Amino acid sequence: MLSRIFGFGRRAFDSLSEQEILALAISSEEDDARIYRSYADGLAEGFPHSAKMFEEMAREEDQHRAALIDMHRKRFGERIPLIRREHVSGYYERKPDWLVRPLGVEKVRAQAALMERQAHAFYIEAAKRTSDASTRKLLGDLAAAEQGHEKLAERLERQHVTGEARDEEAEAERRQFILTYVQPGLAGLMDGSVSTLAPIFAAAFATHDTWQTFLVGLAASLGAGISMGFTEAASDDGRLSGRGSPVRRGFASGIMTALGGLGHALPYLIPDFWTATSVAIVIVFFELWAIAFIQNRFMETPFLRAAFQVVLGGGLVFATGVLIGSA
Repeated sequence: MLSRIFGFGRRAFDSLSEQEILALAISSEEDDARIYRSYADGLAEGFPHSAKMFEEMAREEDQHRAALIDMHRKRFGERIPLIRREHVSGYYERKPDWLVRPLGVEKVRAQAALMERQAHAFYIEAAKRTSDASTRKLLGDLAAAEQGHEKLAERLERQHVTGEARDEEAEAERRQFILTYVQPGLAGLMDGSVSTLAPIFAAAFATHDTWQTFLVGLAASLGAGISMGFTEAASDDGRLSGRGSPVRRGFASGIMTALGGLGHALPYLIPDFWTATSVAIVIVFFELWAIAFIQNRFMETPFLRAAFQVVLGGGLVFATGVLIGSA
């Protein structure tokens, strides 16, 4: 484990022979082709135009790999040494595709461009550090090939991802973001901010004890967050509805529910009752404003209507809590 973290046992690039450098380039091309095909598979359903771009980039990597294998066969024979990126100290790394695909199509495109720039820059620097003419030429050729890959990516993007297609994919990505994160998070924030008003302020006005009120608010907020999170995750697996991962939706809903309740529970850590209550009421105002803003920003609900609905509902729940606590 420590050897992988600190690089113990890795070969220095300067120690590689020309055959090993060529083998490293072959394995790198193979890995990049797999990554591009994985991107294409992950984008095929929602972003077909970008998926075609990555399919063509993968085919280009295959062609470069074939050319490198032919070169190795001519110079060193049929047996290619097993050497990969992780075997060489300081060599650029690739992120696993599962760390990239959830970030969205623009992030994937940016990652692809970074992949090509990393390879190009590495080969340029490697060529500067060698005095062997043939090795220097080999590294320079590989650098030129990687630079060509980056230009190819730009050309393929212009070919497959036109302005209209880009707008379609951007809208699809925005819609998926709303379904997976915004809707569950908004439902959680509304539940946490509004539903906990009654128990927290009822406890406050019934006891006038800030610490006991805080404990009630903490329990109500965390309990509601856990309940909302599990309910959201279990209600829909996302396959038919297209709402995305139930785990992500569950976390979005649960976290926002808990935050909505904790916002006006935390002020009761202040020992003075009326100071804590005044701060809590101010925070409730900002919570309700945030709900109205999110509804207007992402759900296209007119702000005044959203604000009226939220304030009316929140005011009724707040009044209920105060009346019960003062009884």
